[in-house]
Amino acid sequence: MAFALDKKIVSAPPLNDAFGGEGMITGNFTQQEADTLALQINSGSLPFKLNTVGQTQIGATLGAESVRASVTGGLIGLVVVLLFMLFYYRWPGLLADIALILYALFTLSIFRLLPVTLTLAGIAGFVLSIGMAVDANILIFERMKEELRAGRRVQRAIETGFQRAWPSIRDSNISTLITCAILFWFGNQFGASIVKGFAVTLALGVVTSLFTAITVTRTLLTLTNRIVLRDTKGAATAADNTRLAWLFGI
Repeated sequence: MAFALDKKIVSAPPLNDAFGGEGMITGNFTQQEADTLALQINSGSLPFKLNTVGQTQIGATLGAESVRASVTGGLIGLVVVLLFMLFYYRWPGLLADIALILYALFTLSIFRLLPVTLTLAGIAGFVLSIGMAVDANILIFERMKEELRAGRRVQRAIETGFQRAWPSIRDSNISTLITCAILFWFGNQFGASIVKGFAVTLALGVVTSLFTAITVTRTLLTLTNRIVLRDTKGAATAADNTRLAWLFGI
């Protein structure tokens, strides 16, 4: 049985009996040679002296500070997105903001129930899914604007906008979920827990954002159209009504 170090044979003792849990290497060794060989076999130490070149200490607070900074950055990003939706899309943007806040609460509740550990990669996946939720609302609202400019009534524009935006929303979310599945498989195969955490939080966020964008936002638009805007068959269209035109930003 040969013992090699850096592709060089250190010792090659013969096996005289059945190999068991213990063994003995016999031969003509000096005390120093025997001690060196025992040290190399038992501890795997290299036959030269090690010198300390540098030393760095990382405290336990580093991880907490990184997580705190990530959460702060995510909150700032969420607030900026809410303000953008409100000022650019006005009334629909306000309803989208409400749906987005509900989305965040739903997603965090799911993370709590499963449970999901929010690492730095997990927080990144959650923040990215917020962008996916806003992207769906933007597609819907732009389609609605096209219908309102064409002279459609508000309720008809809402229905048509959702119908025409749905294929794009569906395909983009499905492609994201496929990517999440690939990332999860990769992380599971190679032991990359960070990649798995990112894939899980992103997938859960995408599914939840799809629900809030299609169901919650649509329900809020329909209810407010009937209660607040009072859209009826004889009502003026947004193209002819300055108040509706301002509310929908057309």
